[in-house]
Amino acid sequence: MNNKLLTVIAFLMTMSVNCATAQDWPQFLGPERNSTSQQKGILRSWPETGPEILWTIPVGIGYGGPVVKDGKVYLLDRIDSIGDNMRSFELATGKELWNCEIAAPGAFPFPGSRSVPAVDGNYVYACGALGDLFCVDINTHKPVWHKNIWTDFGGTELPIWAISQCPLIYGDMVIVSSHAPEAGVVAYHKLTGEIVWKTPNLGNETYVSPSIAKIYSEDHIVMVTSSTNPFRSQGAEKTMGKIIGIEPLTGKVLWEYNNWECHISASSALDAGNNKLLVVGGYELGCVMIQVDKKADNSFTTTELFKHNEFGDHTKPPVLHNGFFYAQFSTNNKRDGLVCMDMDGKIMWKTKRAPDFNKGSMILVEGLLLATDGTNKLYLIQPDPAGFKALASADLLKPGGLDTKDRMTNFGGPTQNWAPIALADGKLLIRDQSRMMCVKVAE
Repeated sequence: MNNKLLTVIAFLMTMSVNCATAQDWPQFLGPERNSTSQQKGILRSWPETGPEILWTIPVGIGYGGPVVKDGKVYLLDRIDSIGDNMRSFELATGKELWNCEIAAPGAFPFPGSRSVPAVDGNYVYACGALGDLFCVDINTHKPVWHKNIWTDFGGTELPIWAISQCPLIYGDMVIVSSHAPEAGVVAYHKLTGEIVWKTPNLGNETYVSPSIAKIYSEDHIVMVTSSTNPFRSQGAEKTMGKIIGIEPLTGKVLWEYNNWECHISASSALDAGNNKLLVVGGYELGCVMIQVDKKADNSFTTTELFKHNEFGDHTKPPVLHNGFFYAQFSTNNKRDGLVCMDMDGKIMWKTKRAPDFNKGSMILVEGLLLATDGTNKLYLIQPDPAGFKALASADLLKPGGLDTKDRMTNFGGPTQNWAPIALADGKLLIRDQSRMMCVKVAE
């Protein structure tokens, strides 16, 4: 074998390794929308001072996390007096490259952005808290199209916590949940913004973004709605929430489970494998596992496998590793912390307040969990059904935001650092209430 051929082989092997280790994080919860990364070379210990912080940049208050593609970071920020602001940064340095403002002034309880963008090809998509769904060209930095998923379908008074949608790219479509009176889930053509299909309204308000599950080897879009909110709809007849399977290309509703009880659903459904789905919630109303079965006539039915209130998560779906689920189940009255549950619904352990975890974010990578605790700490955890095993932790996040006496507009203190984190090229991106920081977590 000659030297030139050896050089070519070595180059191709290097490219293959680089592709495997520098995977992008292009959407909510990562490449597969399941909080899992293929990153290699994760540091398994940190100095006493914590992992190296490569850069920090100022951001506004909010819940929206970043995404990464081709060395560029995209983050939806917001200024209430102006509207939504798509910002792009250089991953290596944190240098701001451009921003694109979408006029959408307005205020709402617990202000700030909610959406994690999705970047696909030459475009980035995001949904503002007032329902403004927009596509921005990453080369021209200008909007390509702009719709409103709430007012376009008869929405008037916003849901109590505004609109919280992380767009799902599926083929030529960008898919979100409207839940306005005249629409449930809506698919738009990703290049034009034209409606491809929409479902009827699917029930009570929801803050859940669509997810994808494999059901009998076929993709189903899965949507979750809330049960009746007893505080927002006092005196109204109580109706239960739903878990709904939708055919991705047509919007046809394929199946429905209608006994989900959580009056403010925010966590997407998680594909648990073998045609099973796990849905979790907060407000002391924890989890349900359902089985979807296919009948001889190709229609579908659902079966509830278990349901209890000892496992849940307010804001994000659990992480699944080696047949066990991990989630942060701290609610208004319940402080179970990080919780581990098996496939049959058995609780293996809870950290409760030692240590406390409350609406933070987690990524599974190389058999480890990188996790924020929702307050100020970043953890490196060895997931193990035998017990909680922290390998390292560091105080990194800061309080910030508004601090008022009005319970409905208060936003501040150390308890609301809830934004989803992102991992790409060995760099972990974390947003608190005043900054976004880039932390080195891999060799």
